[in-house]
Amino acid sequence: MKTEMIVVDKNVDEENSYAQAVEMLKSGEVVAFPTETVYGLGADATNFEAVSKIFEAKGRPADNPLIVHVDSKESALNYVQEVSAKALQCMDAFWPGALTLIMQAKPETFASNVTANLQTVGVRVPNHPVALKLLQEVQLPLAAPSANTSGKPSPTLAHHVRHDMDGKIPLILDGGATEIGIESTVLDTTCEPPVILRPGKITKEQIEHVIGTVRTSSGNKDNVPKSPGMKYMHYAPTAPLYLIEDEKGLIEKAIQYVQEKGKRVAVISETDYPLADFNFPLSMENLYASLRECDLTDADLILAPVKSSDQDQDALMNRLEKAADHKWFS
Repeated sequence: MKTEMIVVDKNVDEENSYAQAVEMLKSGEVVAFPTETVYGLGADATNFEAVSKIFEAKGRPADNPLIVHVDSKESALNYVQEVSAKALQCMDAFWPGALTLIMQAKPETFASNVTANLQTVGVRVPNHPVALKLLQEVQLPLAAPSANTSGKPSPTLAHHVRHDMDGKIPLILDGGATEIGIESTVLDTTCEPPVILRPGKITKEQIEHVIGTVRTSSGNKDNVPKSPGMKYMHYAPTAPLYLIEDEKGLIEKAIQYVQEKGKRVAVISETDYPLADFNFPLSMENLYASLRECDLTDADLILAPVKSSDQDQDALMNRLEKAADHKWFS
């Protein structure tokens, strides 16, 4: 059955907008809200039935755990145990902010579908005034994956959420455009040295400056993942996306080759290509918006020029490789 959706602009009637969202969350409903990374699809992380509505709305695999959002370090420590000194250092250095810490969950604290029946949980404090006020008002830990259809580009604007979730959730709290544009860095602090399971805006170098050596995960496709973004194809537009080496001549030849077969080509890049049928910008901040814009065209194929050896773009490359399902144009 379709759910009638309300989109509430917190700038129009701030107090009532939060009151509506809080009431729905406390009654076991799902509410979309902005964070500094992307829009999240929030539900009470202690309520199995409420969290089940997230999985239903997104079409998300049940073995893909959810990140829990709380309003402070002090709140987080109510829900986890055996917290390492390095985890505490990261909380002090990066919270509120775009860093999720994997820690040992206190037994019988979270709904089992939040943790995918693992003993660990990912927790963060978002650095966004709307998200923080909502968390402070509701006084619940909120499980909040990105507010998009599973596998599709994450939403960075309220209308992206509406496109994917209309009829599936009752309310979107509209806080404008997100700032960062990709999901948080995820750091597993239950091992030594800690491991980055998903790269994001907060880099390996920044973390190492605080706690010393960290490792980078090589992925986990066979077992239950500890973090979102490790096992399944993510962020994919409708038309197939291919990565291509960032060389002008090579890209122009690829465009011509595809067009000679009667196909239309979109390019997402820092550079416009006049030969392409469509051009969209490429950066961490607008990657998902550009992929969604591609979906509004009749492009048959999307090219994303990248430097495969560029180590300074770990987070962007991670998202592009997953969106392309690791396909390179050749």
